[in-house]
Amino acid sequence: MTARDSAAAGPGATGSATGRGVPPRVPPWLVLLGVLALAANLRAALAGYPPLLQTARDELGVSAGAAGLVQAGAVLTMSLASFTASPLAARLGRERLLGGAVGLIALGSLLRGIAALPSLVGGSVLVGFGIGTAGVLITGVVKEHLPERAGTVSGAYVVSMMIGATVSSAVAVPLAVGLGGWSFSLAVWAVPAVLALGVWVPVAARIGRAGPPPGAAPAPATTAVEARSRPWHDPFARRIACYLAGSSGIFYGWLTWLAPLYESYGWSPQRAGLLLSVWSIAQIPAALVMPAVAERRRRWRFWASVTVASGVTGTLGTLLLPGATTVAPWIWAALIGIGVGAGFSLGLAVIAWRTPDAARSAAVSGFALGIGYLAAGLGPLAMGLLIDLTGGFPAAIVLVLASATLQAGAIWRIGDRPRSEDAGRPVDEVC
Repeated sequence: MTARDSAAAGPGATGSATGRGVPPRVPPWLVLLGVLALAANLRAALAGYPPLLQTARDELGVSAGAAGLVQAGAVLTMSLASFTASPLAARLGRERLLGGAVGLIALGSLLRGIAALPSLVGGSVLVGFGIGTAGVLITGVVKEHLPERAGTVSGAYVVSMMIGATVSSAVAVPLAVGLGGWSFSLAVWAVPAVLALGVWVPVAARIGRAGPPPGAAPAPATTAVEARSRPWHDPFARRIACYLAGSSGIFYGWLTWLAPLYESYGWSPQRAGLLLSVWSIAQIPAALVMPAVAERRRRWRFWASVTVASGVTGTLGTLLLPGATTVAPWIWAALIGIGVGAGFSLGLAVIAWRTPDAARSAAVSGFALGIGYLAAGLGPLAMGLLIDLTGGFPAAIVLVLASATLQAGAIWRIGDRPRSEDAGRPVDEVC
């Protein structure tokens, strides 16, 4: 190895990836395959429940609030997992913990196959913990093993995640009919989780043998500790937490209640599930295109505002003109999908752009996602309670608009400033 190569490899690098005594590095395509397989499971199990929510309510004899508690329990557990994922990974190993997280998704899905409220809630909690843990850890895998294509790979795994959700919502009702019950439809999502685990375990084993890739030298211990400590003291971290709280509130609110809303208008469960699929499909191109445009134009605030405006327009449409024409519901669903799809990917992108290194990025994303999932977990539950109290959906939809207002306020405060300009600002600035 030349002096120049040694410098590029960073401290602690003593040989090339194929040098004596050093196992060959894991091929990037193999890591990418594992990441995409894992990502396909990070929304599918959750998206399969809302099209079956009304059927589950009728069979179990529970209120809208109790039915909303199922999704709320899953998302609140995702919040808890976001805060605990990094410390657990430090103890158990990131790749090993990722495998365990997907195993929890499989186990929780199987538990939801029992048609009873306790098993439905308990299984959803396991699914939520698995999803929350994996969501935080995948970003670290991408940063370490695919750093030169981090933006492209991040977009790819978000799309994989969305495709899983789209397929899940589209086939939930047909699976329930074909298998003889809504609970069996929920249990099916253990299968792709087990398949993903089969893909990831060999990848994780090869990563463990190979060690860090060339050039991925660990940060000094003091820097890593400082990066993980008290991210809530960082004004930018609090602002992006507010942003993701609003974005997640909109996403999970509509994920849970869009199909039941239109079923209350007399739609069949199959047609309402198809509407939810359109909502999911609209997210895919938005998640890919908007971050790229924002990066190229260097106008994050403008493009993030466009996504909020799209979501608000669709939400107002469902509130004021839910069935004005035959195509209106599909237009509203697509506009909301564009808003939430682009909104989430823009949130992840701005964290990468505004944080100085991988350790700080992980700390900020874990904190922000934890707060976002906390708001998202409470949102569907509050919407269900409002539906029970008022006997209709308008008050619940207003709550979605409140989430959009929070997101818009955070966008204004985050702005287009480079990350360095946040340094030294008062710690009492919240959003």
